[in-house]
Amino acid sequence: MDYKMIALDLDGTLTNSEKKISARTRDVLIDIQRQGAKVVLATGRPINGAVELSRELEMDVYGGYILAFNGGLIQDCRTGEVIFRKEIPAAYIPELGAASRKYQVPIVTYRGDEILTEDTTDKYVRLEAGINKMPIRELQDFSAEVDFPVIKCLMVADGWYLEEVLPGMKKSFGDRLNIFRSEPYFMEITPLGVHKAAGLEALLKHTGIRREELIAVGDGYNDISMIQFAGLGAAMENAQPDVKAVADVMTESNDNDGVAYIVEKYMKNT
Repeated sequence: MDYKMIALDLDGTLTNSEKKISARTRDVLIDIQRQGAKVVLATGRPINGAVELSRELEMDVYGGYILAFNGGLIQDCRTGEVIFRKEIPAAYIPELGAASRKYQVPIVTYRGDEILTEDTTDKYVRLEAGINKMPIRELQDFSAEVDFPVIKCLMVADGWYLEEVLPGMKKSFGDRLNIFRSEPYFMEITPLGVHKAAGLEALLKHTGIRREELIAVGDGYNDISMIQFAGLGAAMENAQPDVKAVADVMTESNDNDGVAYIVEKYMKNT
């Protein structure tokens, strides 16, 4: 198969344990773009949390794409054009703020280059800010102050507690919003129907590339949909067991150039 596009999760996949792209992985991804293939950064992060990595891969030169917020926003790296955007209905924001207080779980959202939350000291809020290299702005009342369009919210807590909270959140919002965990300590809240596979489907329609010509590589729960959707779905050696179970192939870990291995094996002659 002549693969023409590769969609990559970021944390635990494209980047190593230091949240950096290795020189080998960077070089092979730039090389396949020179040959005409398209690179997609498919992430739960906001756009601002992925732009620096996209520039490091020269995606602004070769015309790659950022699929942010787990598919809620897709942007062309070369032109800046927003190809797809879907927002959480504004009426749900006060309910989400109330749920955050009910379960005593911090909730965050994003605006511009800032992360917004009522709890700026929470360790997982700070982790999210560090991953995205974005400053945190404190809110006094999430429900009242988030009066602008929102694509994604994130609730954060220890994994064991989110496991207990998840059924209640799905019962309250599951028929109106997409509620899922991307990491044990991160619970994503996106518009209904928004996930990485749906985002990639919209992107393929835009580019004219076929599903069979797409490779998807990931390690986390939110990567399962795109790994199942792609013509070739690859799981990192460090992936969650549920991710490995649905993958077509396995690769090395994120600390051992697993993405480079997939590119060299399946896209070398693109």
